[in-house]
Amino acid sequence: MSDNDAQTGLRGRPKDPAKRQAILDAAKTLFLSQGFSGTSMDAVAADAGVSKLTVYSHFSDKVTLFAAAVEAKCEESMPFPIFSLEADDQLPTVLARIGRAFMELTNSDEAIQLERLMNSLAVQDPEMARLFFDAGPAKTLSEMERLLIKARDRRLLTLQDPVAAAELFFGMLLSCRHMQVLIGCAAPPGPAESEEHVREVVRVFLKGYAP
Repeated sequence: MSDNDAQTGLRGRPKDPAKRQAILDAAKTLFLSQGFSGTSMDAVAADAGVSKLTVYSHFSDKVTLFAAAVEAKCEESMPFPIFSLEADDQLPTVLARIGRAFMELTNSDEAIQLERLMNSLAVQDPEMARLFFDAGPAKTLSEMERLLIKARDRRLLTLQDPVAAAELFFGMLLSCRHMQVLIGCAAPPGPAESEEHVREVVRVFLKGYAP
């Protein structure tokens, strides 16, 4: 049986969630330590403890695997249910919950390393940078936009442009401090500092968009 035949057969079988997770974990580690070009599907397979054909049965190519790894990292820290706004939810509580998760994600060692990697790739491989943005930040922004629209429909907020409001919320959370962290001029904020910052951002955001 040729490799192509084997891959076709594997793709037709039910996928093993445990193997998929092992592949994603290996990919996240290798992409961060070796970069995109320095990471091979063979290396991912070896680190995950599976065959290369198994890797290809879950992810058709390295670009697809990279996008999935970025998405998985975001989903770990900010699962989409975090953006829910139920009838008995208080909007300040929901926004604070999102803010804490976002701060924890963006200040994690993995996220900082990944962002530095993408900054270094942006000029030589803009398509890879776009892929990273679409797989991670863009989906987070989209979920936030939907939440803000729901809040507006319930008359909890007054806003004309939910996209701009979502970008403003996350932009205030990042602040200039994040750039300092990325270039090594400052350490990530600790839990107490992050909590204080999140509370202030939520306060200012709600005041700006108060009905």
